Amino acid sequence: MVRITTSSANSKRRRSSRVQCCSIQKILSLIVGSVLLLMSLMSIYVLSTISKQGHPQQQQQQHQPQYHHASAAGAGAEVDENRVLEPKQKEPSQLRPPKQPLPGIPKNAKVIAYAVSVTGCGSDPITEGAAVLKHSIHRTSIQNAGNDDSVGRYDYKMYAIYHPNAKTCAMPLEKLGYTLLERETPVAVEDIKGDFLRKKIADNGCCGEKELIKLEAYTLTDHPIVVHLDLDTLVLKPMDALFDLMLGTRLDASGMDIMWPEEPLPKQIDAYFTRDYNMVYPGMEYKPVQGGLLVLRPSMESYKEFVDIVREGDFRQGKGWGGKVGPFYGSMTFQGIIPYFYDVLHPGRTVELNRCIYNQMCDNPRTKPTVNDVVNGDCRDGRDDCEDCRSRPVTDVVTTHYTLCQKPWLCLPHNQDIIQHRLCRKLHHEWFRIRSDLEVSLQRSAFGTGTYEKDHFFGFCSSSGSKGYQRIQLPSSK
Repeated sequence: MVRITTSSANSKRRRSSRVQCCSIQKILSLIVGSVLLLMSLMSIYVLSTISKQGHPQQQQQQHQPQYHHASAAGAGAEVDENRVLEPKQKEPSQLRPPKQPLPGIPKNAKVIAYAVSVTGCGSDPITEGAAVLKHSIHRTSIQNAGNDDSVGRYDYKMYAIYHPNAKTCAMPLEKLGYTLLERETPVAVEDIKGDFLRKKIADNGCCGEKELIKLEAYTLTDHPIVVHLDLDTLVLKPMDALFDLMLGTRLDASGMDIMWPEEPLPKQIDAYFTRDYNMVYPGMEYKPVQGGLLVLRPSMESYKEFVDIVREGDFRQGKGWGGKVGPFYGSMTFQGIIPYFYDVLHPGRTVELNRCIYNQMCDNPRTKPTVNDVVNGDCRDGRDDCEDCRSRPVTDVVTTHYTLCQKPWLCLPHNQDIIQHRLCRKLHHEWFRIRSDLEVSLQRSAFGTGTYEKDHFFGFCSSSGSKGYQRIQLPSSK
């Protein structure tokens, strides 16, 4: 009985041990299953996150700075993988966003060429006039749409035509956004047939025969219109009305500021200009063209004819071109050959603009000096009554030419309360206002450090005179 009792007890213990073992296995299986389920859920979550945010390596690549090789080699050049890399510099547009979102320039916007000429390197700082002039054109073009209510519908491109003797001072204009065109005088002086012109042209006007490089503007035939301006000019309003009429999208000149509105318009307008009545007496039949502004239709045929005229050299002593146009200041070159071409050889193709609105110079319209704001003498343009451009509001002016008012970079205050100075002061203020806007566009202060009449000169003059003027710092690139 004792054996039987012992064996039975052992059997019970074995069964109990098997039951416990099975229970432990079930528990372990449940634990393992739970862990696998949790891992599966975590994997799904991670994959979902990656699909939304990208692979971690891709994210790291996105946040790394961009680099470029410190080499001027082209795209096809062999790259040295051991070369030191430099961080890529931000473009100016990334550094300073525009004042407002700019709409895209329409693809059909016509591009007007604006050209200046550099005949030599003198004492005037060429870059000052060139920089502010270009910015004034930009402000009145379609490229400034969204930033100003008085912008035009035409695009623009800047050109600087320079004589080889002026290469040193013309080169900096490329940094300002000008396309540089080096041009010799259209006709060498020794090739001029006319003896009188050949002997005298080099000393005529401001720049002698080199002034004739302005005629190169006629060769810019990639553009429908070319506006040639002197470097001491400023554009204050769009010239769209002139362009529309020249291109035939406007059919009449009603409301336009032209000199002789009673005269019929040409069927085709090839040029606009103003005349310099101060250079001649009222009785002279053919008046000089003022060289600061010429709006022209480019034409290689016209250019070749100009070249032939100069080469022939039919400028007569005391009588001028063809015995009709001249003599007067600059008559052998640009200011004389333009009226000879359009008034004598090809009449009925031009429109004379109102010089109080275009190419405004604040000139005295009469033959005698103005005393106490009272004009005296005869009208220089031949009329019985003539407008005094010095009384025009500055808000009417489309372009101005700093001749009689002197150059803005001379820091002249024009603070006398007389008619000869009031408009000059306002026009100088406009030049400095646009210079201030240019500085802001270059991410600089709107004011200089000068204290001489700071509100008037925007801090860019420390004293009166050229030595007191603070020059524009050229951008490092276009």
